[in-house]
Amino acid sequence: MTTLEHRGRWFWESFDPTSRSAGADLAAIRKGANKAPGDVPGMWQHYRVVVPNPSQQNLEPHPALSAEHATLVIFSLHQQSQNTRMHKSGMTLGKALHQLKKADKFSEDAVDRRVNRMATAGDVTELIEHLRHLISQLRTVAQPLDYNQLVQDLHDWHRPEQRPRIRRAWGSQYYLWSGAKATSDSDAPEQDADGAADSNP
Repeated sequence: MTTLEHRGRWFWESFDPTSRSAGADLAAIRKGANKAPGDVPGMWQHYRVVVPNPSQQNLEPHPALSAEHATLVIFSLHQQSQNTRMHKSGMTLGKALHQLKKADKFSEDAVDRRVNRMATAGDVTELIEHLRHLISQLRTVAQPLDYNQLVQDLHDWHRPEQRPRIRRAWGSQYYLWSGAKATSDSDAPEQDADGAADSNP
């Protein structure tokens, strides 16, 4: 695993939800959804990653830039309409999704299915698509996430040999393989997570 080199603090680390520019910055970044890295000029100022061999402009976007681009878009969706910053160090993806599952907002089985589809994604595009639905649900319950770890995971997912390691990490966090026992939960409303995600603004 190669740690991503970047300049200064990531956007999500320094983002202030109370600043005057917060809404405009998030709106500019959301325009990057389904766009290639670098295609949205409004996002340029928010990129922090150091891209090796930037002169190779005829090639596909570097995985480091692709990972940051996707993470910025996901963060902008997560942060929308939130009064507190949705980046929280140490709250890895598996842990955050475990909290979502136990939040009594969606059917646990439906969350399990969505997490399963994400974890078995065959490529980065498919992974991000499933992840965006889950992020919409995390936003619904105001559950923060460690975006420093997420950008690293998305970067490493570009290398197929790294995916088993990432899946194991997500699984151990989501299903509490560490040995900690989940507390008993009251019956959650039988609301399908897939449909609920589609209804979010």
